[in-house]
Amino acid sequence: MQITGNHQMAWIVRHNDESVREGYIRNGGKEVKLFTSALKAFQCNNRIVMAQRKHLDDFLRGRIIGRLECGRTQLEVSEELGIAQSVISRLWQRFQGDGNVSRCYSTGRPRVTTPNEDRYLAVTAKRNSRSTASDLSRQLSSATGTTVSRQTVYRRLGHIDLYARRPVRCVPLTATHCRLRLAWSREHALWTPQQWSCVMFSDESRFSLQSDSRRTFIWRAPGTSYRQENTI
Repeated sequence: MQITGNHQMAWIVRHNDESVREGYIRNGGKEVKLFTSALKAFQCNNRIVMAQRKHLDDFLRGRIIGRLECGRTQLEVSEELGIAQSVISRLWQRFQGDGNVSRCYSTGRPRVTTPNEDRYLAVTAKRNSRSTASDLSRQLSSATGTTVSRQTVYRRLGHIDLYARRPVRCVPLTATHCRLRLAWSREHALWTPQQWSCVMFSDESRFSLQSDSRRTFIWRAPGTSYRQENTI
């Protein structure tokens, strides 16, 4: 860190220098009083370095406990090692409680379903692709006794690339349909813009005043939207 003031320049080499904590720096063997703004900037920079540290290894944890047992204060150890005082406080409280300072590794929340139950959900969704997540949850509960939420069903099926999507609506065109459409197109091929201005074009839209649109969803994998079993 570089401090400049009154045409004097000095360098702070270490964050844990005793003179820095007193508000002084050494410049050519002389102690120069730090400006208030410069001291605050240095303290802010020191806090940023502390925030960037993620996990403490066992060796550093032992150094912290050793210094505290020798009578050093938590603030002194925090400034010397560049570690937040709250981290040191929690480590010291834990050491006084059970005498252990090693990091505890957690496996996270256990899964609600077993691999067999996950396969049951997958097989049921593939056999009846129009089943909702609530239906699959109830079927799993009645078959195995395990109760899961709709979101859990979505996650389990998403792991095997099964997602709830609207099926593609395909209108089957017969030979009669094709003949009539071609005849209609030929009849209106020479219409003028004035004639088309008298025609109102509308698009099919679906509106629902309720929270549930009651659309039909199916469970399908990506890239299979146009398969016969995924169309209506």
